[in-house]
Amino acid sequence: RRRLAPLNEDNGRFLLLAALIAAYLSAGATVFSALESPSEAEAQLRWNRTLHNFSRIFNISLPELRAFLRSYEAAMAAGIRVDALRPRWDFPGAFYFVGTVVSTIGFGMTTPATVAGKVFLIVYGLFGCAGTILFFNLFLERIISLLAFIMKACHERQLRRSGLLPPNFRRGPAMSGVGSLVGWKPSVYHVLLILGIFAITLSCCASAMYTAVEGWNYVDSLYYCFVTFSTIGFGDLVSSQNAAYQNQGLYRFGNFVFIFMGVCCIYSLFNVISIVIKQVLNWVLKKFECRCCPKCHKSSTRLSRRNAITPGARLRRHNISVDTDGQYDSDTEGRRLSGEMISMRELTASNKVSLAILQKQLSETANGYPRNVCINTRQNGFSAGVGALAIMNNRLAETSDSR
Repeated sequence: RRRLAPLNEDNGRFLLLAALIAAYLSAGATVFSALESPSEAEAQLRWNRTLHNFSRIFNISLPELRAFLRSYEAAMAAGIRVDALRPRWDFPGAFYFVGTVVSTIGFGMTTPATVAGKVFLIVYGLFGCAGTILFFNLFLERIISLLAFIMKACHERQLRRSGLLPPNFRRGPAMSGVGSLVGWKPSVYHVLLILGIFAITLSCCASAMYTAVEGWNYVDSLYYCFVTFSTIGFGDLVSSQNAAYQNQGLYRFGNFVFIFMGVCCIYSLFNVISIVIKQVLNWVLKKFECRCCPKCHKSSTRLSRRNAITPGARLRRHNISVDTDGQYDSDTEGRRLSGEMISMRELTASNKVSLAILQKQLSETANGYPRNVCINTRQNGFSAGVGALAIMNNRLAETSDSR
């Protein structure tokens, strides 16, 4: 009787994350329903009471009053308010609108009303959102590079203080001879802490500005900053919408800078948090694997095919050090090391790769070059991973148990 193949690590991580997201959504819906439902019901009762009292006092029938209120709601949707507001579709207002479109904030306080405007928005948003996401990824790459440079300088300073580095040490080819700096990468948790502190500081400064200029309380300002910087964009609070402000030009510039920096910073922070979540999932999967290890591994050893091996165990026996930057990413080439079974054809290719790596290391060691080189065996556009998660994996140390 044929046995079902065991669930591999990638599928297990995906299913576990899907289950956790479903539980997270259910828990959030429960909490928000408990918090907001009584207030909504009370507001509805209060509104019905006000509506009937107004109809009785001014001798207006309820159908006529409701028709008038529907017209007022339509006017609000078109951007018309009782108090004077700034024009929605002058150049500054339109620039504010397209900024919220390409950044996917989407406040909703301004929407195109013409058919031509809606059609143009579809084409404009298609390329604008794609270009902005690319910009966010490039920003993420550069902010991580900057943090890595600063953290490496601090790491070298600590090594000098502890006597592990000579005082006249300089970066360069000599770095390969120092064991403490070979393959060094910044920790995910340190980057998470730095980005978190910067995001909190930026949000607090922006909230102080909105409290002073817009007249909101500080909690509402913090709420607006998070909703905007995270590109949720509910639209219940929108900045820079009054007709006039004191120092209006300076405020609009500061508003743009805070929103721009906030979105970039929170996007980077979200990607770092996603790495931490991934490591938690890996830890949970390892715990599950350890629990069923005594029962499963004996039977799987007896029933395994003779022409299939586990590449992870083989590479652990041969203890060859290779830098993982851009080569064996945890989501792409690293799957070859996750314990999956491979055939003899894949084994032959793996032997060729190991031999090439060993020859490259011996050659560069003899010539005095660094040994931690990257050899991409599959030269295609996806060999090092795609998107922000690949950037984070390649530039930060994976916080796994092996490190």
